Amino acid sequence: MSFALGVALFAAALLLSVAWHECGHMWAAQATGMKVRRYFVGFGPTVWSTRRGETEYGVKALPLGGFCDIAGMTPYEELTADEKPRAMYAQKAWKRLVVLFAGPAQNFILGFVLVFIVAVGWGLPNLDGTAKVYVDRTTCVAATTDAKGEPVDCTGTGPAVQAGLQAGDQIIAVNGHRVANAQDLVAVTQKSTATATVEVARDGQTQTFQVPVTQVQRMTKNDDGSLSPVTVGAIGIGLSQDGMNHYNVLTAIPGSIAFTGDLFVATWDALLSLPSKIGALWTAVTGGERSADTPVSVYGASVMGGQAAERGAWSMFLMLLISVNFFLGLFNLVPLLPLDGGHMAIVGYEKGRNTVRGWFGRAPGGPVDYLKLMPITYAVVIVMGAFMVLTLTADIINPIQVF
Repeated sequence: MSFALGVALFAAALLLSVAWHECGHMWAAQATGMKVRRYFVGFGPTVWSTRRGETEYGVKALPLGGFCDIAGMTPYEELTADEKPRAMYAQKAWKRLVVLFAGPAQNFILGFVLVFIVAVGWGLPNLDGTAKVYVDRTTCVAATTDAKGEPVDCTGTGPAVQAGLQAGDQIIAVNGHRVANAQDLVAVTQKSTATATVEVARDGQTQTFQVPVTQVQRMTKNDDGSLSPVTVGAIGIGLSQDGMNHYNVLTAIPGSIAFTGDLFVATWDALLSLPSKIGALWTAVTGGERSADTPVSVYGASVMGGQAAERGAWSMFLMLLISVNFFLGLFNLVPLLPLDGGHMAIVGYEKGRNTVRGWFGRAPGGPVDYLKLMPITYAVVIVMGAFMVLTLTADIINPIQVF
């Protein structure tokens, strides 16, 4: 599949994710007796529409999202006589909360379904970065590296093969340190001197080998990107790793549930860390190195999805889409207008206020005056817009390289 087609496919998947989000609001509103006037995918001029019952469904020209128009979302709308008793702002708090939460819930549901598909089809990655490490090959040990940091040619057998290590061995621990992944193994080995005690799994049994360590020169990258020579330990092995957990249809159910829980935590942590990423994004825009953990825009995610599709890496394609859906769902729950979470916070405030008023025998108060909250809403929109522009600029000037 070509790169351009992959980008278009991922962008379409994002659009459908937003449309699915709006379906949640629409279906919940209809189920709780509210009137849904319109449900559209896209914005701008109407390309096509049809009316079924009291709701107009359609597609608009600009594929930049979608919307669900529920009568009486705020007290300032003009309502017909039949809409007034069904206005959203006039409904019980639990109904309004169900409608508001239903949008993010759709993203979580879609994300979980895709997680299950990935689990069955390819397996799920360890989000903590751990991976099983294997000896891919045994090699000689190059004494030095060239100016680019690449090991020079060498001959003979290396310490690992002399000690008895074989290709296919799973390395469990080095010097008593249980290795988390290939990078961790390299770091531990490089600190070793004299002899390294290497514990491996081979043919279902655990074996321990004493491997002589050769001190060699390697290059380390400095903060400014330059290389400096350092003396480290080496034992002469090439590594491969498998950071995936594999499942069948039955075991994929609990595996997907556990993975979804871990993904919620990881997504929440990423959401909380967004303000701290501004500096890293600015560095990327102004010519510095782009950190792999910086946020990406819709454009950046679509490019990454296109690259994955071009190479047939469909598990990565789906994992990107899963990440976007979980982030979209959690981000919309942030208690700030104009997000769903901001509207939920207002419902919670009105419910709490009216409960307290009831304790003192007072009648419930009126709806919250949204106009008084507009300055805060505009500020939130401006900040989010500026962050999106910064992220988009970084994705254009200095994109994250996944391949």
